Amino acid sequence: MKVIVAGAGLGGLALANGLRGAGIDVAVHERDRSPLVRRQGYRLHLSDVGIDALTSVMAPERRAALLATAHTPAPRFVRFDPTLKELDVLEHDGLHLSVDRQTLRDALLAGVAETIVYGTRLAGFQAAVGHVTARFDDGTTVTGDVLVGADGINSAVRRQYLPHARVVSTGLVQLYGKIPAEPAASMDNVFTAITGPGHRTVGVAYTRDYATCSFGARAEDLPSGLHAMTQDQLRSLVLDMTDGWHPLIRRMIAQWHDVFPLELRTSVPIPPWPTTRVTLLGDAVHAMSPAAGAGANLALRDAAALSAALAHGGPLIPALRSYEQEMIDSGFAAVRVSAANGARFLGQDPLPSG
Repeated sequence: MKVIVAGAGLGGLALANGLRGAGIDVAVHERDRSPLVRRQGYRLHLSDVGIDALTSVMAPERRAALLATAHTPAPRFVRFDPTLKELDVLEHDGLHLSVDRQTLRDALLAGVAETIVYGTRLAGFQAAVGHVTARFDDGTTVTGDVLVGADGINSAVRRQYLPHARVVSTGLVQLYGKIPAEPAASMDNVFTAITGPGHRTVGVAYTRDYATCSFGARAEDLPSGLHAMTQDQLRSLVLDMTDGWHPLIRRMIAQWHDVFPLELRTSVPIPPWPTTRVTLLGDAVHAMSPAAGAGANLALRDAAALSAALAHGGPLIPALRSYEQEMIDSGFAAVRVSAANGARFLGQDPLPSG
């Protein structure tokens, strides 16, 4: 069996690790020209779902080395107002870890680096009896038994395969960056949110050597051209928008660095579709707002479940159908939870009904 994977994000890399471990031929095609050309985030939350998935797909020594770099936060979500008065505390069950996203990517890359072809953007595919052929924008083609769209929220696989599947704006924009660990030490939780008037939110997540700090607001309340702003301009903008907030919050923002803006979008759940030799995982099918902290964990879970289904050795289409049934149910359930949390705490637009 040969599996073609479009996309070398966390889900695609985890899938490639699982397939290689099962002795299945895998070719990963990534549109970026290297794994370092885009900023994709910093600290990453791993729940039991993600940790179990990594246990399934990674070599034990690599997984142990990765987890040795992790930080264990208090297992709770805490929300404050701008004076740092506590508003909500939600305790979490299970194990929760904070890891550096690049450290996780590097660990996954180490097992499958030779399977990845960079600078190859999927242009389309053609499914036929017994095989599927992927076509890339450089004119090359690759034929295999299965094509997996692991190519993220702007998935070219989804666009052709499920043209009716929508990705919509949440109405929110987030500025995402890093701060030194020290000012965030008192907020060592799975996630801490400070929510203020006008749906303005500062999010803090502590990890071993630093903390992530984000600022979110309604898109209409932010100026255009955020991507063209300097770091000083972004800091000044958010300091102006958090005028009068607690001095600790202001100190965090003043120490912000490596900040980049991101429009928050979400998929809209759709009914199951007929199973073929083309399938999807992670953000390519069930992208969600970060309000449930579940996106990366579900991508890793999808990868582990799909690699196990393909390694089982039974008929291909029933194996893919079994994977998709669970992926669709749990993935879109998480989309709905994230949307509900985002609407409640962040001012996210309601999820469209269809």
